[in-house]
Amino acid sequence: MKVLLTGANGYIGVRLLYELLKADHEVVCAVRSASRLSVPDEIKEQIEIIEIDFLKPPKINPIPQDVDAAYYLIHSMTSSTSSFDQMEADSANKFVELIQETSCRQIIYLSGIVNQEQLSKHLLSRKRVEEILCASKIPCTVLRAGIIVGSGSSSFEIIRDLCEKLPVMITPKWVNTKTHPIAIRNVMSFLVGVLGRDDCLNESYDIGGKDVLSYKQMMQQYAKNRKLNLSIITVPVMTPKLSSYWLYFVTSTSYKLATNLVDSMAVEVIAKNNDLADRLGIQLYTYHEALNMAFAKIEQNNVASSWKDSMVSGRFKRNLNKFKKVPTYGCLKDAQTQKTDNPQEALQRIWSIGGDNGYYYANFLWKIRGYVDKLAGGVGLRRGRTNQDKIYAGDSLDFWRVLVADKEEKRLLLFAEMRVPGEAWLEFEIDEDNVVHQTATFRPRGLTGRLYWYSMLPFHYFIFNGMIRHIATGK
Repeated sequence: MKVLLTGANGYIGVRLLYELLKADHEVVCAVRSASRLSVPDEIKEQIEIIEIDFLKPPKINPIPQDVDAAYYLIHSMTSSTSSFDQMEADSANKFVELIQETSCRQIIYLSGIVNQEQLSKHLLSRKRVEEILCASKIPCTVLRAGIIVGSGSSSFEIIRDLCEKLPVMITPKWVNTKTHPIAIRNVMSFLVGVLGRDDCLNESYDIGGKDVLSYKQMMQQYAKNRKLNLSIITVPVMTPKLSSYWLYFVTSTSYKLATNLVDSMAVEVIAKNNDLADRLGIQLYTYHEALNMAFAKIEQNNVASSWKDSMVSGRFKRNLNKFKKVPTYGCLKDAQTQKTDNPQEALQRIWSIGGDNGYYYANFLWKIRGYVDKLAGGVGLRRGRTNQDKIYAGDSLDFWRVLVADKEEKRLLLFAEMRVPGEAWLEFEIDEDNVVHQTATFRPRGLTGRLYWYSMLPFHYFIFNGMIRHIATGK
């Protein structure tokens, strides 16, 4: 089948792409920027990529007319605390308008479980999108999931941050809310399983794993799985705003996502029983099994996708392609060069920078800069990196965004998503004479930007000199 995959850059979309290719489907990936599709080149060669922003209607419909089915995986929850619901509705309406011009025979939508009368703004938005899609002339199949547990999922990473960093937690009362976690592997099986099935057209199904647990029980099971001592003290006085700040400062989530998550955590999310798993031959996993599978992927350094690589996890929501050409005029630079005797090892050190590996010199200063950025409302260092030795254009890397990752050209270009009074780039390149070039470029915004740069010069002198020395020599 020829399948349109929207949201192909997202946590679910990247993983579903691999599953669809495994099943020998022809896949068309719809993305806002083709350069941001974080998959290997050999995968890109197997697919068709179209660029489309459903919030900005194109003059000509770029969707191939002969698609057989379409996955709608577009969500805007992390882009705004106030208007994401309208953005999601506008996007869904435009998608319906364009997909109805094709030969598509099925729309598949991954929604949220909406079985309570009182729903959060997030779940109400998912329900509204569901209604828009189901009102189209194309039959729709809706899968409704709650907490998705897998390496790189926002829910898993937030619980991981909390339990690994806080042996004692004073928590709000929403930790007692019941939810129905499901393993990402089960989600993939459902999404692929309903594709092309006539008995699933114009139907909606709740999907969940074997366990119904409270958030507190999920954290306790996580701690037990990791052999951590954990004490949770629940208090009734923590407001939603305080809860959002608590999640923001302790975990890698953005404040906007934290706010919308806290809003949703007050609502029970439990799947209604159905026979879809039996019909598709899917074995449901327990929460404990889902955790084990997530850590198996992490330990193998084989995390296929992470919510942190989404553009909405960072500071800039605009198209970053225009920043790929580092400006020359009106900029301040720190340029370093050093000869390397082993360019392949130097390149691997460049490709492994950040995350758990750090920046090779004065890491405590980088950590301080991350804390300062977090206090200023930035992303800080907590996003880390999805894989320790693989990196693609569009990935997040601590408080950077990867613009160029070309291993053949031996060039890595990063753009700063930290809070700075201007725009900043960090570039690494190894030339044909085996000289490592490391260039920090800053385009200041007004006098404040220039004062910021010159105040950081003493730190830059030590940090950048030490960093390039280690990259070039390993010492």
